[in-house]
Amino acid sequence: MSNSPVQRHWRTSLFLWVGLPFIAVVGLVKAAPDLVPAWEARSGSGVIGTFTAARESCSHGSCDHYGSWRSADGTSTRTDVILYDSPDSMRVGQTAEARDSGARGGVFSTTDGGSAILLVTGFAVGGVAAAIAWPVFLWRTWRTWRARRTELPEPVAAAA
Repeated sequence: MSNSPVQRHWRTSLFLWVGLPFIAVVGLVKAAPDLVPAWEARSGSGVIGTFTAARESCSHGSCDHYGSWRSADGTSTRTDVILYDSPDSMRVGQTAEARDSGARGGVFSTTDGGSAILLVTGFAVGGVAAAIAWPVFLWRTWRTWRARRTELPEPVAAAA
């Protein structure tokens, strides 16, 4: 497969016009709201409780567990939440200690390790970077277009 300048330009244009705004929206809408709760859970903040797995979704050798969470004192419950960083041994019907720190979609396992905080941080940072880069790209494109437009010669009138 050849990698001509035309193909590279097409791919770059597609990324700049479609990819950057998509990354910005996903990073800012999906990941950024869970950034603070993920770091709070990592530092030990939040309410401890018990997560009970009701269903699992497996893909590429790893499984996500969904279920309900109930605080240790019984005052709060959440239903249909994901257990971030669930233990590898987790199965449907089993329980695990989890921390609710306010993430929209789930609670965090209290076991050490896991990649949820890295993924949330990476997506949020990527979203912010794309949200900054896209307007810069638009401004540079507009400036280049405007410069080319002003460089065009004036039409010459035909002599009568």
